[in-house]
Amino acid sequence: MPNQRFAPHECLEVHELVAAKAICVEKAQAYLSQVTNPQLKALIQQDIGTARQHIQQLQQVFGR
Repeated sequence: MPNQRFAPHECLEVHELVAAKAICVEKAQAYLSQVTNPQLKALIQQDIGTARQHIQQLQQVFGR
């Protein structure tokens, strides 16, 4: 799929989505140090990992 062309508006939308996900990851990491509940901490860490994977997948599809 890396050779597939995307319309400019599609690239822009995905770029905005990646930027928003990156901000969410940063915020979650910042709040992580304040969390005392181990279950909540594990859930946030899992969410951070999943979001990072999604960002990487989107970047791979769009060849960045």
